[in-house]
Amino acid sequence: MFQSIEELVHVASSSSLPIYEVMIQTEIETTGNSRDQIIEKMSGQLLVMEQAVQRGIHEDIKSRSGLSGGDARLLQRYLENSDTLSGSVLLDAVSKAMATNEVNAAMGTICATPTAGSAGVVPGVLFGLKHKLNPSRDKMIHFLFTAGAFGSVVANNASISGAAGGCQAEVGSATGMAAAAAVEMAGGTPEQSAHAMAMALGNMLGLICDPVAGLVEAPCVKRNAIGASSSLVAADMALAGIKSIIPCDEVIDAMYRVGRMMPPALRETALGGLADTKTGRALKERIFGTDGRSSVIKEK
Repeated sequence: MFQSIEELVHVASSSSLPIYEVMIQTEIETTGNSRDQIIEKMSGQLLVMEQAVQRGIHEDIKSRSGLSGGDARLLQRYLENSDTLSGSVLLDAVSKAMATNEVNAAMGTICATPTAGSAGVVPGVLFGLKHKLNPSRDKMIHFLFTAGAFGSVVANNASISGAAGGCQAEVGSATGMAAAAAVEMAGGTPEQSAHAMAMALGNMLGLICDPVAGLVEAPCVKRNAIGASSSLVAADMALAGIKSIIPCDEVIDAMYRVGRMMPPALRETALGGLADTKTGRALKERIFGTDGRSSVIKEK
């Protein structure tokens, strides 16, 4: 039903339909499943996200490696007890993004949106906006369909793989997806959603994938946090009437081409970036040993 963001916006605008409805109809046409079946499946994914967020901010989550865990709860306590610089909505979204990725790092259940390594941005923004916009359960499900519509274009026309395109393809894509969905939930137009996606993803271009010790923990958890904050800023910019100079589809194409230019050391191999710092190498040795076989994880 649509192959590009331009087509998605055109279909939604010309039909006077929200983007989530275009996506639902596309899923019906593509899968042959009924509307009820498709919505029920997305409702199940929303529940998985919600449970991961709640675990991350209420339970003592720690990864086996010791590289991550507890930061979401720290930020929640900071929110409760301090006059924050960034504001409650943004920091709540950030904490819930980290909560999701901390649960992932501790081998808990999450929903890849669009990948496990970038799974925190979309639910972080969604549940961070919950107290601000008071959406019904149906509207929260619609948020996920809208995010999915934008994500599907990236997946089909570029890449959502860190190994193929760096972290810009993972957290960058998730940041754009969440920004676009936030705009629609807040009452923005399909065109504004596209501008939010373009601005969010455009400012993630060149982001490398450099997991310390090869684990999806550092800097992944905190990159999801920053992604969530960028989503909200991009959404507000779009809602204010600010437009991306470069059309969204061209931003997606640029991201794909930048990813192809990245050397392998910067694409999930843990051979460059933060993984190749003195501390990054020392952490890898502590976790896996000098021979790569004896490990902190195995000992536990």
